[in-house]
Amino acid sequence: MLIKINLFLIVVVLLCLSATKCFASSSYVLPYPSTMPGSIFYKVHLVEEKLLQYWYFGNFGQFYYNLKESDKYLVEAKTLFEYNQYLLGYNALKKSDLYFENTLPYLMDAKKEGKNISDNRTMLSEASKKHIEALLKMKSEVPEAFNWTPEKSSVTELRLFDTIDNSIMIREKYL
Repeated sequence: MLIKINLFLIVVVLLCLSATKCFASSSYVLPYPSTMPGSIFYKVHLVEEKLLQYWYFGNFGQFYYNLKESDKYLVEAKTLFEYNQYLLGYNALKKSDLYFENTLPYLMDAKKEGKNISDNRTMLSEASKKHIEALLKMKSEVPEAFNWTPEKSSVTELRLFDTIDNSIMIREKYL
C-alpha cells in the first residue's frame, strides 16, 4: 500500500514539474482550420465567403464578418506554414491582415451612430492579443525568407519575417 501511495505522489510531482508554460495572454479562441487550398471545395468556400459578406449587414455585422475572416485566414496561414506551404501561407496571412484592418472602421462608424462599442472593442483587443501570440509562434517556426520558384518563371523571394512583423504591427494598433 505504501508503495502505491509513493508511486502516486511521484507521478503527481512529475506531472506538476513537467507542466509547460502557457502563452495564452487572451481568452479569445481561434477557429479550427476550414477548407484549405488544394481541396476541391476551396473555390466553393471562396464564393461562399463573398456571399456571406452581404449577409452580414450593418456596422456590427461587418465587424464580426471581418474579424471572423481574419481569424480564419490566420489559422489557414499557420497551418500552411506548418506544412511548409510558404507561398500559400504568405497569401493567407496577407488576407488576414486586410480583414483585420477592416474591423476597426466599422466599430468607429457604429460609435458615430451612438452605439455602445465597448464590448466589441474589448473583443477586438482580445483577438489582437491572440493573433499576436499565434504570429510570434509562427515566426519561431518559419524561415526568415523563402525563395519560391514557380515553373517557367523567375524566383520570388518571400520575406516571411518581415510579413509576420508587419502583421504583428497591424494588430498592436488594436490593443
